[in-house]
Amino acid sequence: MRARERDFERSVLPHAPGLLRFGLRLAGDSSQAEDLVQETLLLAWRSFGRLDTGANVRAWLYRILLNVFLQQKRRLRTALAFTVSADVARATQPSDESAEVRQAFSRLGDDQRTVLLLAVVEGFTCREISGILGVPIGTVMSRLSRAREAMRELLSTSRVLQ
Repeated sequence: MRARERDFERSVLPHAPGLLRFGLRLAGDSSQAEDLVQETLLLAWRSFGRLDTGANVRAWLYRILLNVFLQQKRRLRTALAFTVSADVARATQPSDESAEVRQAFSRLGDDQRTVLLLAVVEGFTCREISGILGVPIGTVMSRLSRAREAMRELLSTSRVLQ
């Protein structure tokens, strides 16, 4: 095995389970999440030689996955502009607390949902998220604050309506 392959396996592959978890939360479908991770790892392999020594590999991988997801989402949105999913209708009638959280989470904007996932679920710092998303740290902090507030409001509203 060549040195590049060993370095890739050592520094990139341990992050695959986290990438899959993040992809699943973004895509909402395990098959699509697996495709996202596979595409991410392929792109990472192709550009691994250009990665700076000492770079935050984990943040770099999450950025690649997010870019792949957004690119696929744009393609899908264009191709299926008028398709309505039956899952959306079912999601509007939560049967338990986790369904309420999923529904509230799905009502957040893409920016807020992404920041919330990266911070709360994946444990990235605001500085790391700033690097992943390519936005100022203040933007990350405000998106995170707004996302948390929106979740509080959405969850308290859903409980009042029951």
